[in-house]
Amino acid sequence: MRSIHACLLGLAITGLAAVPSLAAESLKIGVVAPVSGDYAVLGEQALDGATLAARNRDIALTPVDESCEDGSGADIGRTLADAGVDIAIGFFCSETVRGAMPVLRDAGIPAITLSARSMPLMATALKEGWPLFRMAPNDQDETDAIVEFIMGEWIDQPVALLDDGTIYFREMVNAVRNALEERGLQPVLVDTFRPAQEQQLSLVRRLAQAGATHVFIGGTRGDVAIVARDAIQQGVDLTILGAEALSARETDVPLEPGVLAIGIPEYGELPPAADLADLAASQGIIAEGYVVPAASAVDVAAQAMAPADGDAARLAAMLAAGQFDTALGPVSFTGRHELADNPYFLLRWQGNQFVPVFDSARQ
Repeated sequence: MRSIHACLLGLAITGLAAVPSLAAESLKIGVVAPVSGDYAVLGEQALDGATLAARNRDIALTPVDESCEDGSGADIGRTLADAGVDIAIGFFCSETVRGAMPVLRDAGIPAITLSARSMPLMATALKEGWPLFRMAPNDQDETDAIVEFIMGEWIDQPVALLDDGTIYFREMVNAVRNALEERGLQPVLVDTFRPAQEQQLSLVRRLAQAGATHVFIGGTRGDVAIVARDAIQQGVDLTILGAEALSARETDVPLEPGVLAIGIPEYGELPPAADLADLAASQGIIAEGYVVPAASAVDVAAQAMAPADGDAARLAAMLAAGQFDTALGPVSFTGRHELADNPYFLLRWQGNQFVPVFDSARQ
């Protein structure tokens, strides 16, 4: 799991300082993002972030609408190639990436996805020689972060693992269980509960009878909130950890303060993004969602282009080999073009929002 110290030590985005614009545009960046439909708000965030990062810099942005429809990716790839972009960022849908990347590979244009998490996607990219990089978690990162947290913080505690019976959470909890047991931690209880109930008193009693004091729950925000509420009402002292699903909208039963989650933080509220957040606020933009990741992707592209001297082939090599100072903190990629640092954080619910837990505040 990404260290909060790394976040604190990360430099704010370097491109925010006002510098003279050059007459010619030396870096052309395509921004592939939805501008209509259900995901338009995400596309707006990405475009806002990219625009903020390109401000007063020798960068030209080429926005391209991403419909996420099957078969649309190749056209997007051709649009980017025809526009002569040096690199493309965004790509919220795996379908778009799969269609666009063969065209971009042949045109020598690297791409950075901010959202697509599919592991088979990156396996295909490596097999096919696509110059694709991922500035988003993959499907395994969440489970890895949960395991690392439990092994690092709960190793001496009686731990229970619960899932709600859905395929997604059952597979997640099974993966967590297997990893914990391989490393010597045997849960005191592994159980499946019935979701969407008005109360979970019998589940809380089973946890108490097993002697569990720390529990990871693979379930929705509503179910976790009910378990936490019932535990308090029954006088059962539980430290509860949930997954990224806890970042969903508030439910009828509110989360209890102190509930933990492994999730993606709101980057705009963290120290490395302070300058970007201030600039965004001055433009009437809230630095939330994909604003900071998109701005950071632009900065990665700019920093990689400098030593590449405009050579597209070298640009991909610089992306693969470099470490970049961004509003996300330091960013670098593995040999598989994944983020070198797991982007998941430990978060704690404080009654109105989840906030990252600093090392000094962990219990």
